[in-house]
Amino acid sequence: AKSNTSGVLDTCGFEKDGYYFYQSQWTSKPMLHLFPHWNWKGKEGEAVPVLCYTNCDTVELFLNGQSLGRKQKGQYEYRLRWDDVVYQPGTLKVVTYKNGKEWATDEMKTADAPAKLTAKPDRSAIHGDGQDLSFVTITVEDAKGVMAPQADNSIHFDISGPGEIAATDNGDATSFESFQSHDHKAFNGLCLVIVRSTRAAGDITLKASSAGLQRTEITIKSGATAQ
Repeated sequence: AKSNTSGVLDTCGFEKDGYYFYQSQWTSKPMLHLFPHWNWKGKEGEAVPVLCYTNCDTVELFLNGQSLGRKQKGQYEYRLRWDDVVYQPGTLKVVTYKNGKEWATDEMKTADAPAKLTAKPDRSAIHGDGQDLSFVTITVEDAKGVMAPQADNSIHFDISGPGEIAATDNGDATSFESFQSHDHKAFNGLCLVIVRSTRAAGDITLKASSAGLQRTEITIKSGATAQ
C-alpha cells in the first residue's frame, strides 16, 4: 500500500463508514448512516448484513417498501445490525426515531450499469494567485443518477484556461497510479481532481471523460475574490 489504511478519511478526504461512527457519538444533530452499498449482483436470495450508525433511539428498516421491523438501540450499542436481510435489488431505507418522533432517514438504491460522470467542486471560485485550489469530486453514476459503488472506470481529465491539474487520486491505498497523471481509475465509484489556479484571471474548464460513459465538465472561476 502507498499509505496507511487506518483513519476515518481516505487519501482523497472521502469519508469512510467509520467517519459516521464518530459523528453518531459526538453530534446532537439528527444523523444516520446506512451501509454497506446495495449492489450485490449474484447474491440474490442470500442474506447480506446491513448496518447503521445513528444517534437515535429506534430504527426501522425497509426493503422495497416492506418493513423488516424496528430495532431499539441499547445503552452501550454503537451500531445497529441486521444479519438476516435477504438481498434483492431495489431500495434499502432506514427511518429513525427519537423520543417517539421521526429523527432522520437514509436510503441506498441498487445502481444499474455505469452510464455517466458527474463533477462537483468544493469551491466554484478561487484566487488567481498560482496557489489556490479547488477539490473536484468525480462520481460514476447510472443513467438515473445513482452512484455506482463498485465502478472502477478509467477516467481522463482535460483542463483549459488559467488553471492546471495539481493532482488526481481515488482513495485506494493499494493503487500506484501517479498523482500527477491526467488519467485515473475510479475507486468505489469516486475519483478526485485537484485544480490549481495560475497567476491569471478567467474561467477554468475541467472535462472528465471515460469510454462508454457520458462525459462531464465544470467551470471554476479564477480571479481576485474566492468563494
